[in-house]
Amino acid sequence: MTSPADPFSDTSDHEFSRLLDRFRQETAELERLRERIAAVRGRGVAADGRVVVETTQTGALAGLVIDSRAMRLDSAELAAAILEASAESAGDAQRAVGDLMAPFVTGTVLDHTGPPDARRARGSRP
Repeated sequence: MTSPADPFSDTSDHEFSRLLDRFRQETAELERLRERIAAVRGRGVAADGRVVVETTQTGALAGLVIDSRAMRLDSAELAAAILEASAESAGDAQRAVGDLMAPFVTGTVLDHTGPPDARRARGSRP
């Protein structure tokens, strides 16, 4: 007969298998999350729709469409429109990543939602 603390008992094997299965499941969920985050694209529009920018989740430029009507803008206006659309696109991508991450960080020290006092109480930075 084995004692409850015996690492070779059937109960220990079952518990270890259960923990290992849970670890594998969580690892697979995190891998799916990583793939979804890598696929995130943000979109930003400026100059009355004449400039459209697409960025990756890191803010890197992934696409740029400049309508022929935008060529009527002077170079400074066109540059400003591209920067505006790019910033909007990066913000869009950041929000999308935040939405994907929320289920994984809600209620943890990584959760930066809620009022600053509540974050400080949980040990998070304001």
